[in-house]
Amino acid sequence: MRDYLIFRLYGPLASWGDIAVGEYRPSFAHPSKSAIIGLLAAALGIRRDEDERQKELADACFFAVRVDAMGTLLRDYHTAQVPSEKKGVTRYTRYSELANENLNTILSTRDYRCDAAYTVAVTVRDGAKYTAQALADKLTKPEFTLYLGRKSCPLALPLQPKVIKKAATLEKALASVTFNNDELPGVLTNSPYLIYWEDDRESGFNQEHVITRRDAPLSRIRWQFSERREHYCSVKKEGETCSSA
Repeated sequence: MRDYLIFRLYGPLASWGDIAVGEYRPSFAHPSKSAIIGLLAAALGIRRDEDERQKELADACFFAVRVDAMGTLLRDYHTAQVPSEKKGVTRYTRYSELANENLNTILSTRDYRCDAAYTVAVTVRDGAKYTAQALADKLTKPEFTLYLGRKSCPLALPLQPKVIKKAATLEKALASVTFNNDELPGVLTNSPYLIYWEDDRESGFNQEHVITRRDAPLSRIRWQFSERREHYCSVKKEGETCSSA
C-alpha cells in the first residue's frame, strides 16, 4: 500500500530528451525520469547546480507514466548564432553572447511531440525528505516556471496534482483518478493506453517487455545520466489489458 502523486502533463509542444550525439537532438515518445525529476525540482525551488539536493530528490522518487495521447512528431531544423568559446570568459545572457563580433552559426535538428498528453504517477521512498502531499502542494504553487522538457515547451493546462492514499497497486491508483477530458478536444483517441513504470513491486499490470533508458539524472551540472529499467504494457481504454505482442 502506497501513496501516489498523480498529475497530468499536456502542452502543444513537449520534448523528452533521448541520447543526443552530434547535431541531432531526438525526443522519446514519453517523459524521461530526468524530465520528471527536473519538473519536481523546479516546483520545489531546487536549482540545477545544487547537485546534492537534485540527487536526493532523484533517489527518493519512483515514477510511472501513462501515455494518454501519443501526439505527433515535429522535427525542427534549428540554427543559432553563438560566439567562439574563450577560456576564462563566461557569458551569462543571450545579449552578452550576441554582443560578440565573432559569431558562428551552429545547426541542429530537434524533435518535439505535438499535442501529447500524459498522466504521471510518482511514489516516494519511505523516510524521504519529501512526501507525496508536499510535492503535490508545490506543483500547485511552484517556485520556478515549469515546462515540458525544454523552456520552449510551456504547459497548456494546470497539472491538477492529486494524492491517492494507500493504493494497493499502481494500476488502481491510476484508475482512481479522472481529469476533465473536455479540456483536450481532438487530442485523446480510442487507442490503448501505453503504461511505463520503473518499480515493478505492486504494479498490478501484466508486463509485456522491459526497456533500458539512460535518463536517470546523476549530475545536472555535468549533464550526466545513468541507465535504468522501465517496464511496459498496453491497456485498452475500458481497462482490459491487451495481449502481449
